[in-house]
Amino acid sequence: MSGQKPPREFTAQMSVRAGRWRLYVALMNTTAPWPEHCFGRALPVPTFTERVNALSVLGFEPVPGAEWEWTEDAETHGDPASPVVLIASLRVRSWTGAGR
Repeated sequence: MSGQKPPREFTAQMSVRAGRWRLYVALMNTTAPWPEHCFGRALPVPTFTERVNALSVLGFEPVPGAEWEWTEDAETHGDPASPVVLIASLRVRSWTGAGR
């Protein structure tokens, strides 16, 4: 692998926005738009395979050994009666697969 840089790592997140699940890769310290995929539905929650396929289309793959982590947040910060927002996150890297 002489002369090749290792793939850069990023955080992919998935959440519901406007009633549809969307997956995006957070590109920090840039003004470039974040790669994003909309699943077009609220239910069912996108499967593991659907998420990995969407990441692949966006040019990313999970970091080996990475697992999806789910976080619960509030729609309105500080309001315990606020609807819950679920956010999934996964460490990903730029695609290194053959044929790309």
